Amino acid sequence: MESVNAVGRRKAAVARVIMKEGNGQITINKRPLEVYFPSSILQYIVKQPLLTLDSAEKYDIHVNLDGGGYKGQAEALRLAIARALVKVNPEDKSALRAEGFMTRDPRVVERKKPGRPKARKRFQFSKR
Repeated sequence: MESVNAVGRRKAAVARVIMKEGNGQITINKRPLEVYFPSSILQYIVKQPLLTLDSAEKYDIHVNLDGGGYKGQAEALRLAIARALVKVNPEDKSALRAEGFMTRDPRVVERKKPGRPKARKRFQFSKR
């Protein structure tokens, strides 16, 4: 198997993944997963598609992560890994879709409107 590329996005975060056969190493921006995401919850989010297919030790994954916060980055990476796994083996798509890993979450921050302090909040109204 040659390398497989995939992209995942969530909020403002973009994850570009290069997946090759290997022994389960995940490198994010030239740092190991455990260093980049110290939280075990975020590490679990990233590994969910691999654990679903029991292929956590089969692939080496190199990631370029950019933008957003740590939660958005972890979920963008989860989507990218799921898409890469489907490119490797299209039969896995239904299993990953059932877990919700193939769906791009479209929710993003609403833009700030002019004449208001935030997107929907209004300045205090004074009658007199």
